[in-house]
Amino acid sequence: MIVDCHTRIWTSPAQLGAAFADVGGLCADELHHREALGPVDRAIVLGFKSRYLGAEIPNRLVAECVRRNAPKLVGFAGIDPTDPVWPEDLRVAQDELNLKGVILSPALQDFHPCDTRAQRLYEACERRGLPIVFEPSHRQAAARLEYAEPALLDEVARSFPALRIVIARLGHPWISETVVLLGKHPHVYASVAGLLRQPWESYTALLSASEYGVIDKVLFGSDFPFRAPAACIEALYSVNQFGHGSVLPVIPREQLRGIVERDTLQLLGIRTTDAPVARPSSKIFTDED
Repeated sequence: MIVDCHTRIWTSPAQLGAAFADVGGLCADELHHREALGPVDRAIVLGFKSRYLGAEIPNRLVAECVRRNAPKLVGFAGIDPTDPVWPEDLRVAQDELNLKGVILSPALQDFHPCDTRAQRLYEACERRGLPIVFEPSHRQAAARLEYAEPALLDEVARSFPALRIVIARLGHPWISETVVLLGKHPHVYASVAGLLRQPWESYTALLSASEYGVIDKVLFGSDFPFRAPAACIEALYSVNQFGHGSVLPVIPREQLRGIVERDTLQLLGIRTTDAPVARPSSKIFTDED
């Protein structure tokens, strides 16, 4: 099974707030989303909410997209722990909209990961069995870089050991910190979403995860609409280009394939009853070098 754990849709770039004004040329509507996801069996669709940025991809928009494209899609709710209404948002997201997880970005929501308000949210997510994706999003000018460091999630993982956490971009640029967290905490994972546009960074990050023995906790994510899943899978299988004809080590191909074919939904405790939608075959999924 191929699961893309990091995709987004929106009906207008304005839903992302002023900090994302440069995404106007990207097509992130439901039709383009559906077409891009042809190579994958399942995909997680992320909402987003930030009072700090004045941004919101509505959870109801995500839920409707998931409903129309069942059983292929799984929705994650955008929850802002700085918003006093977050408990109701979370209740509606799970109980009424059937969303299966939460997406947070401390850097884009302006809160320290160990903020008391966030701690209450983690407790609620742990109790409800909702995994959390943490998005560093350090490139935006408005991002609070001091809140994006993965090491700040160590206390979160210690305090809520049953909470499943996914760190996007393998925590870039703090990849070493993320790798250590993967080895330390059983329920902390990382995804390659947003990283595969940078071949050298991808190679060194995955090599580090391989050498540290935690590459089995790295998940596939495309970061659509910023990049299509097919291009990301091809980039992942091409990551050893730096090692060919050189003394640089290579990442075993079976480990790369493991990332592509990892059953992310099972690892995150997401139960689905429907069979995955059949996808067309493609040469990028073969074992040929």
